[in-house]
Amino acid sequence: MSQLFEDLEDFGSFDDAVSGDVRDPYPELARLRREEPIQRIDMSAMPGEEGKPVFIVYRYEDAQQMLRDNVTFSSSGVIAAFGPVLGERVMLGMDEPVHGRLRSLVSKAFSQKGLARWQDELVGRVGNELIDRFQADGKADLVKQFTFDYPSRIIAGLLGLPEQDYPQFQRWSISLLSWILNPERGLAAAAALCEYFAPILEARRTDPQDDLISLLAEAEIDGEKLTDEEIFSFLRLLLPAGVETTYRSLGNLLFALLSDTAQLDAVRADRSLLPQAIEEGVRWNPPLLTITRTTTCDTELGGVPIPAGCSVLPMLGSTNRQEDRWEDPDEFNLFRAQKANLGWGYGVHVCLGMHLARLEMRTAVNLLLDRLPGLRLDPDGDDPHIRGQVFRSPTSLPVLFDAVGSDA
Repeated sequence: MSQLFEDLEDFGSFDDAVSGDVRDPYPELARLRREEPIQRIDMSAMPGEEGKPVFIVYRYEDAQQMLRDNVTFSSSGVIAAFGPVLGERVMLGMDEPVHGRLRSLVSKAFSQKGLARWQDELVGRVGNELIDRFQADGKADLVKQFTFDYPSRIIAGLLGLPEQDYPQFQRWSISLLSWILNPERGLAAAAALCEYFAPILEARRTDPQDDLISLLAEAEIDGEKLTDEEIFSFLRLLLPAGVETTYRSLGNLLFALLSDTAQLDAVRADRSLLPQAIEEGVRWNPPLLTITRTTTCDTELGGVPIPAGCSVLPMLGSTNRQEDRWEDPDEFNLFRAQKANLGWGYGVHVCLGMHLARLEMRTAVNLLLDRLPGLRLDPDGDDPHIRGQVFRSPTSLPVLFDAVGSDA
């Protein structure tokens, strides 16, 4: 078992506190979608609040409309919430045109073409190394032994970090994420990451390597290089964005396939089904059920007036299961007709790392099926299930398979 779990008990408590052990939030989301598609919640009782209402958006069309209108529905609230740990120049919280200029610099590295070269030398290698550790055992917990470590090692590899630093890098990632619950620890991790990245960035400015930090160090917007602070903000954003969501999406996809042997067998026999299985997994249980925007002026959505300065939350978990858009929306069905869903976000802030996430998920499932014959859920496992009402994923995936010598 990864030693990382032994000193990260609060990773589980992060899930409990932020998300709760909620197995199925979807019936309640469906009720709200029918009865109150744009829900107004008056927050005036909240201490320290300005008394502005919060609005939650449950229908696909309304959520899509607001995410398309990034002028009225600003992302600046992200900086208000996470600025202290991610930095005041974090891309996720920027609006146009600054966001677009910064995003265009890094998007090349995350394009399908840009990522293709990493497929074998990094993504496949990391996946194989993790499987090597348990392949001979005949059983594993795929969350603790695979999905949790996998994306953070890949991000560390993309950044060109030394391999011996991976465990520490992962600890910082989790501390950063738990900042809402443990501000002191989150701020300490943010500072430690800046301190860690500073000499690496300086070295890359002098002697660029073939990695993402060098690409950021050399990038220019309007003839100006990015500042250290802008680069640090982006690097810190990669942790929650690149590690957290991929680890959860992969766990949800594996749970869906392992829980339905017919669909698992179909993918095992025909790997060209994997892309549609990945999209269906993100629709069926997105890793993050909601995101936030802030209104820049008085507006109206779905016939509901929304004042300026209000938080508006599109509920992706609801939009992705809308009955008039998908038949049997609560079922995971990789064979259903493909329709766009909002699990990757939408509009100018659509997930920058979605091509990387898809590559990681595709590679992982292929390797697990190739190297672990007879892969199946352990019938004596500890009741694995997807949980949470903000972040969603299984906290364990106990599996059995036919043990293969580790020199395979």
